[in-house]
Amino acid sequence: MKVSGTKAIMATALLALAATPVLADVKAGVDAWSEGDYTRAVGEWQGPAASGDADALFNLAQAYRLGRGVDADNARARSLYEEAARRGHLKAADNYGLMLFQEGEQEKAMPLIRAASDRGDPRAQYVLGLSHFNADFAPRDWVRAYALMTLAQGQGLPQAQDAVAQMDQFVPLVQRQQAQSLARQLEAEAQAQRSAELAAAELGSGQAAPLAAQPRPAVLTAVSQGPAAMPVPAPTPVSPPVAMTAAAAPAPVRVAAAPTPTPTPAPAARSIGTWRVQLGAFGVAGNADRMWNKLSGNPALAGTQKTLIPSGKVTRLLATGFASKTAAQQACASLKRQGQACLVVSQG
Repeated sequence: MKVSGTKAIMATALLALAATPVLADVKAGVDAWSEGDYTRAVGEWQGPAASGDADALFNLAQAYRLGRGVDADNARARSLYEEAARRGHLKAADNYGLMLFQEGEQEKAMPLIRAASDRGDPRAQYVLGLSHFNADFAPRDWVRAYALMTLAQGQGLPQAQDAVAQMDQFVPLVQRQQAQSLARQLEAEAQAQRSAELAAAELGSGQAAPLAAQPRPAVLTAVSQGPAAMPVPAPTPVSPPVAMTAAAAPAPVRVAAAPTPTPTPAPAARSIGTWRVQLGAFGVAGNADRMWNKLSGNPALAGTQKTLIPSGKVTRLLATGFASKTAAQQACASLKRQGQACLVVSQG
């Protein structure tokens, strides 16, 4: 009996030892990737991925997507994203949805696109915004389309900036103003959604499969979810880092092709308002013009006009035409949330 008991204890200990390196290998692979040793990174992830580790599946999908450490293979990457998503990996679900959309499976992709947009993914907001604008795979809703595109633009997605500029030609001013309020609401909801889903993943609740729900060593916490697990490039020409590759962001869907509504005149109160928002002071006047060209399409400045005021050795740039101090303050607050400094002033 003692021999049998000893064997049982030894077997249990061996099983425990065998389980620990599988989890540790994911972190070792991330370290190897950070050092540029992609082949070793892929080797570290193969075992955990075969055992169903969601992080390893996601990272391995990234490697196949980029062709680092392995030959590029989009079909393999897609399969790995799908498996990781099934096991509760949020970024894998986001990427899987975008790949489906890009590869022509829009109907299957849209639930995943909406979920990613609800979490604040700018690529998904861009796709969903255009879908609502063009009434493709989503109901026509220009207010929501403009709000989503504004949020994607605020996160630095250049495709969104181009789309907003085109939408400005069609979306009436009153709808653009409504979109500002909706954008703030969606942004707050996205933050709450991200927090809730990540907390659920950490606790092993939600829809994560049992393997994804198992406790992980603290050393893996920083790389358990999201693009931080791998320093991959952003979609061209996006500047902030995101989890997809250069080919992954869907090409802009038609915007200019949308039917043109009857132009709606801007409210008179906005055009003759006495309140202004100062956007900067420049030693070179041409820089003020360039700043205006950059910001004039921002929904917060809709209906305003550029005003340049020489002041000593600098030229002040102001957006003129806000009907009230409150309207100017709301616009300035919106700009500040996007990283643009501003100051509310009055003409009077």
